[in-house]
Amino acid sequence: MDIIEKIRDAGVVGAGGAGFPTHVKVNCRAEYVIGNGAECEPLLRVDQQVMAAMADEVVAGVQLVMQQVGAEHGVIALKEHYHDAVVALGKACKDTKVRLHLMKSYYPAGDEQEMVYEITGRVVPTGGLPLDVGAVVCNVSTLAGIARATEDIPVTQKYVTVGGAVKNPRTVLAPIGISGEALIAAAGGVTSECVYIIGGPCMGRVSETADIPVTKTTGGLLAIPKGHPLLAQKDTRMNVQMIQAVCCQCSMCTQMCPRNALGLNVQPHKAMRAVAQGVDLLGQSMNGIFSCCDCGICTYYACNFGLKPSQVMQRFKAEMMTAGVRPKKEVYTEADPTLNEKKLPVSRLVSRLWLGEYDVAAPMDMQPMQTQRVDIPLKMHVGAPAVPVVKAGDHVQQGTLIADIPEKALGAKVHASITGTIESVTEDRIRIRSGK
Repeated sequence: MDIIEKIRDAGVVGAGGAGFPTHVKVNCRAEYVIGNGAECEPLLRVDQQVMAAMADEVVAGVQLVMQQVGAEHGVIALKEHYHDAVVALGKACKDTKVRLHLMKSYYPAGDEQEMVYEITGRVVPTGGLPLDVGAVVCNVSTLAGIARATEDIPVTQKYVTVGGAVKNPRTVLAPIGISGEALIAAAGGVTSECVYIIGGPCMGRVSETADIPVTKTTGGLLAIPKGHPLLAQKDTRMNVQMIQAVCCQCSMCTQMCPRNALGLNVQPHKAMRAVAQGVDLLGQSMNGIFSCCDCGICTYYACNFGLKPSQVMQRFKAEMMTAGVRPKKEVYTEADPTLNEKKLPVSRLVSRLWLGEYDVAAPMDMQPMQTQRVDIPLKMHVGAPAVPVVKAGDHVQQGTLIADIPEKALGAKVHASITGTIESVTEDRIRIRSGK
């Protein structure tokens, strides 16, 4: 069996991040295969529920990737308080080479660089990938998708946690392309006038509407009441005068930065100083900016004055990339020996973000949601958008290939998530109306 071809044909991409095409990611050699089940963001429940409900598939996915990359070590990393998942995976791992690595409940435990260091003791360099230190990291939903791919089952659905200010928080099995409004309705609707966060509260993006399609990488949809303090922290507008007047260079943002603690020279306080003083960082030795993962600890927790160092870091990173500056692969210094003491408990972060009332159970619905229409994006992954291979009026079954990878390009295949008729094909999405 050609595992790479099976994964490619099924359209599997990284389910927990940017959506890197998995058939490319695992076409390598590595010592470690790590299943990421740490669920980085507060309020989300998808990873722990997938591991508990589909432990056999997750473990099978790890084994398949180990076989493909020639790895000696297979590890599934998850938080120790995910009791149901720990029990289920423990049984599934029996008589295999796959072991569990139990982590404390800290943020951002799901950051793959944190995870690689905790498991292997190796630091992924600035501008590098886990593969640079002999590791391949895949989200647990991706691993389950790999196992299904070997049975010729493509990616057409995604588990999504629907939480925040909704009547009945839950994790639903959503067809790719279904509107987020349907997910909110499945959770009983909102309890107040809300805006929405696609993803988790820290790294997710804000949307004024829930009428956006679920993609292969959607892990959460959170309804947040208008006026909630979190929304002010996620406001992307930069107030230079406020930085000049308030930032006292206490360096707490840098002291609490998890990437800086790994020895990657990520120093948000210097970026804040540069903004305040009007310094152009392009000519400075600021390679560490490229290692900022935008976890937001500096903004959401470390800064006592309500400033937003993470946004400054992202602005400088974008400017450097636009100017043609590229990261130099390096580990600036050794990891901080007090790294473990600096890890931020998720409970403290939830409290600081005023999200305690929403940190509740979100039971998992195993039955797929039904819908009359889906709008399936052609770009749900890193690389080029998929190229449609259907036209308006065509009848498709769930799982039918509707868009392919462009020739000689990085991309992923896209399949129909419901059975029905192609209603329209545009440059960015395909609409399917249900019906036989």
